[in-house]
Amino acid sequence: MAARTRPAIRWHLRQVMATRGMFATSDLVAPLAERGVVLSREQVYRLVTGTPERLNTKALAALCDILDVSVADLIEVVIDAKPVAKAARVVGRSKARAGAGLGGLRPTRARIADGAEGGRGSARGE
Repeated sequence: MAARTRPAIRWHLRQVMATRGMFATSDLVAPLAERGVVLSREQVYRLVTGTPERLNTKALAALCDILDVSVADLIEVVIDAKPVAKAARVVGRSKARAGAGLGGLRPTRARIADGAEGGRGSARGE
């Protein structure tokens, strides 16, 4: 197995809020709106309690302004080195033919029987 690094982030918004005496996620709704970032209570809850996969830069800048912190205080980049198993090689077939990433599943080629009704060109009235 080869070791590959995977970049990940640790999201520290909840901890930073706690150090500022903000313990309710709804405490951010109004300050964000004042800065032009309108989010529902549910969206703010998800932003605080989980690690966002995507984050609007306006929202990030507003959070930094509200909490008086830098981006580095909210986001920590972590390089995660985990062993990654190599994909099994199918002998005699290319990776594309072997259905790479599909567990060997491939579509079956359609077969058209001779003399089938509605053959080629019948849709155009020929």
